[in-house]
Amino acid sequence: MSKKPFVPLLAALGAIGFVVSLWLVFVEAPAEYSYDPATGLLAGSSLFFNYKIFYFHVAHAFWLFGAVFVSGASSIAFLKTRNPKWDDLASAATDVAVAFGAVVLVTGSIWAKAAWDVWWKWEPRLTLSLLLWLVLVGYTLVRRFAGPAGDRIAAGMAIFGMVGVPFIYKMVGQDSHPPSGSEGVVANLGADKLAAFWTSVATFLCWFLALTLARVDSTRAERELRELRERALDEGVLQ
Repeated sequence: MSKKPFVPLLAALGAIGFVVSLWLVFVEAPAEYSYDPATGLLAGSSLFFNYKIFYFHVAHAFWLFGAVFVSGASSIAFLKTRNPKWDDLASAATDVAVAFGAVVLVTGSIWAKAAWDVWWKWEPRLTLSLLLWLVLVGYTLVRRFAGPAGDRIAAGMAIFGMVGVPFIYKMVGQDSHPPSGSEGVVANLGADKLAAFWTSVATFLCWFLALTLARVDSTRAERELRELRERALDEGVLQ
């Protein structure tokens, strides 16, 4: 079945979801603040309006990790079968992961500045997150400039990135970052924040799927054009 009808459908759903998300996040969802029980005054950790970047930061992080797993699993399938369709999917997912990873790093830095008055801390989780993003960027560079062996080298890099994701997740909560899991921020969101959060997650899932499917088609077209050019050179049609 062709993927073409799904791309505009997912893009439309993503656009509608984005508008709804903006309304829920900036109008319906409350600002974050807390009181110091000892003094009855607002606690210094209150983020107020700055808290709302959470809805975009975490949603992008979800699908960044999802894209990395798609890329890693597809790379394993490619190395095992040498079927180029898996390589196309891995490349497409990695391109999307690079974009989502950039959003995660930027929004995380904005959060850090609001919460801790620093743009960056060289903590293990943050350092590994940056390393993961650099691995993804390196994947795209290898695919373009490493020559005939680039697809296999890139596949190894994608698998390396996938293996690193659980370590990043487990480190959340072991530093100044809010905890994850059953005791984490997401698991304990108040009812007045759930609609905004899950709408944002669903919205960026639509964007993730739409971008990946569209990129798979363009990656396949690039590969087929490259293979056609190589055959033409071998047969002397092109000089």
